[in-house]
Amino acid sequence: MTRVTDFSARALDGRDVSLKAFDGMVLLIVNTASACGFTPQYKGLEELHRRFASRGFAVLGFPCNQFGNQEPGDSAQIATFCERNYGVTFPMFEKIDVNGETAHPLYKFLKSEKSGLLGASIKWNFTKFLVDRSGQVVARHAPTTRPETLARDIEALL
Repeated sequence: MTRVTDFSARALDGRDVSLKAFDGMVLLIVNTASACGFTPQYKGLEELHRRFASRGFAVLGFPCNQFGNQEPGDSAQIATFCERNYGVTFPMFEKIDVNGETAHPLYKFLKSEKSGLLGASIKWNFTKFLVDRSGQVVARHAPTTRPETLARDIEALL
């Protein structure tokens, strides 16, 4: 059975990261963007990360420029933006595609596990996938779902 931790991705600093590093953790995987109406959600994502990290939780951010070109920066610009504006400490990865033929394999898996209201495709930035400790996708949340509203669901998995 495929699990989220079977994949790898490149961090903003260029390192290849096996998601096995997050084995046994509860994860919230989010496609992000720096120039989106939902960008202020970085604050809530960081608060969740800090609140639950000591209990085995992490937010994983995957910048994506497929929606309105709202993530035009390179990795260094994205890292600087996230740190300067939102104090992001959770793992951030290089910009990826989440839809189409060039979609990152992790996102192909996430979408196959949990469709949204309008089908499998990601509709916009800040779509959130909640993953349990066994690496299985347990929920998908729309971009409009504020991160802080997920605290109870996260706590239940911890």
